[in-house]
Amino acid sequence: MRRFFILIFCIFAFSANSLEKKSNFNKELFNKAQSEGKLVVVSSWTKYCSSCASQMKVLNKAKNEFDNIEYFTFEITNKEVAKLLNVQYQTTLLIFKDNKEIYRSIGETSREKIYKAIKSSI
Repeated sequence: MRRFFILIFCIFAFSANSLEKKSNFNKELFNKAQSEGKLVVVSSWTKYCSSCASQMKVLNKAKNEFDNIEYFTFEITNKEVAKLLNVQYQTTLLIFKDNKEIYRSIGETSREKIYKAIKSSI
């Protein structure tokens, strides 16, 4: 019975993380944000990835705390976007400024490190 409850808990935990993720990447909006001089932050994710959900929670808060930031997400299975941005792994974090990629990390979920990367890019 105990194993059953542990299994149920794990299923709900992974399902909860997958529900928080959604893609909003749009190439035209991505290009527009860059041409307007905004700092552009992009993250990749995949279903049932808990580190992706953790990173997205930090980034969702950051977009409300920093001015002039545009935040995009995409599911790594979207090969067109993955190829455009040269992303091969989920939980990849990219920061663009002045139409150039200035930061890239894989698997970063620490609020302190993500905020530091954003602050140093502004």
